[in-house]
Formats: sequence, structure tokens, C-alpha cells
Amino acid sequence: MSGGHLYDAPGPRGRRRIRIATVVAGLALVGLAALVVRRLAANGQFAAAKWSPLFDPNDANFADLWRLFGGGLLHTLTAAALAMSLSLPFGVLIAATRISASRWYRGIIVGTVEILRAVPVVIAIFFAYQVLPTYGLKLPLLWYIVIGLTAYNSVVISEIVRAGILAVPKGQSDAAAALGLTRTQSMRFILLPQAFRSMLPALISQLVVILKDTSLGAFIAYEELLRRGLIAIQTLHNPIQTYLVIAAIFIGINYLASRLAIYAEARLSTRRPAPPSEDRQINSSVPATVP
Repeated sequence: MSGGHLYDAPGPRGRRRIRIATVVAGLALVGLAALVVRRLAANGQFAAAKWSPLFDPNDANFADLWRLFGGGLLHTLTAAALAMSLSLPFGVLIAATRISASRWYRGIIVGTVEILRAVPVVIAIFFAYQVLPTYGLKLPLLWYIVIGLTAYNSVVISEIVRAGILAVPKGQSDAAAALGLTRTQSMRFILLPQAFRSMLPALISQLVVILKDTSLGAFIAYEELLRRGLIAIQTLHNPIQTYLVIAAIFIGINYLASRLAIYAEARLSTRRPAPPSEDRQINSSVPATVP
């Protein structure tokens, strides 16, 4: 093992085997794709009648279908925005409380976090949808989704925030204590601002997960984008085409969010101030002499 590699470079025979395996795998994928296309064509999935409601403005269903999708996308973004705006502050609060909590109630916080992390998101949504009305808390379907998403994602975000805070050098908190700052002030002014720089990409990735999980609202009849797609399929009978369009919409939104994370990380890294040189530190610590 040399040159920093974790494995030995393959020899001529190994490279030949790799090329043969690559060609065989590629031919197998091409054959599988051809088989799928052939079966779809035999079932009439490439007929214009199945695609025109989605792509042909002259189709009688085009305007109504995209109006239906637009309303579903608006419901999706509304649920995602509310869940994000609640999960982020709750996650920060849980992380800060867990770090600064006394020993006697830290176990309660840790236990609650671990339980909520282990619960699937769809179970959290169904729990809010089925249990809360039995206690007289009847809400619009939107809020059951928001409650379920917030309950799960706030504890996930809290772990991201906690990892970011613990990654800040301990000398920062010691310096804050030496300046007379309280634990809350140190967390607010010293630790959290530095932690957010390192954990921002992970936070944005989790916010993308929240956006995708709003599609689970279809199982409680909340008319977000996926549910609106199911309604359209019952009339147009083109599930493959409709699901492809819905998937493309989600991919486009999530791609933009991912690019935003990369852009934010790059901006923060360029704005990060360079540490002062050793000579500058020494000169600043030596008091000026009076002539």
C-alpha cells in the first residue's frame, strides 16, 4: 500500500477484469432498460393521451391539472415552512438545554430525544392525527402534519446542533466564563454563532428531509402535492406519467435547496476571519511604553 491509497492498484489482469465487468454490467442495464421500454410501449404508456394532460397546453385537462398541482405544491410548501420554522428553534432549545442541564433532569431530556428519534415520522403524524382529537384538540389536517414533523425533526436537529456546539474548542467557553458571561450568554453569543457555521450544511440537508416528508400527509388525506397527484390519477388513469412529474418537481426543489447549502457553506468559509499572526498577538499583548 503506497501513495496514500487504501488498496493496491490493480495490475494488467485486474484492469482487464474490471473493464470486462463494466461492459457486462452496462450491457445488462441497457438490456433491462430496453425490456422496460418495450413493456411500457406494449401497455400503451407512451400514448399521447397519457402525456398530453401534463405537457400539451391544448389538452382540455392541462390547465385544471396544473392548477391542481399548483395548489398541492402550495400546501406542501406551507406544511414544510411551518415545520421548519418550529423544528429549528425547538431543536436549538433542546440542544442547549441538554448541554447545560443538571444531572437530575438531563436523563429525562436524553430519554425523550432517543424515543422521538426512534419513532418513524409517519407514526408521529398518525399519532397526532388519531390521538389529539380524542382529547378534544381538533385541528386542520395541516397542523397534524406539522406537529408530527416537528416532533421528529426537532430532536434530529437538536443532535446536529449539539454536535456543532461540542465541536467548538473548549477554550471559547472558558474565555466566556473568564469574561463574566453566564452560561446562557456564552451559549447565545459565543458558542451558537460559531457552531452554526460548521453545522449549516447539515441543517439545510435536514430541512430538505422535512420538505420530502410532507408527502406523508397524503396518508391522512391532506391535499399536498402527492395527494393531489393521486386525485388526478383517479380521473386520467396515468399513474406513471403523473408520478414522474411529481418526482421531477420534488427533485427540482430539493436540488435547489442542496445548492443553497453549498452556496451558504462557501459564503461562510470566505467570510471567516483569518486568525491573527503570532507576532500580532504578541505585539497586542505588550503595553505601549510612554517616552
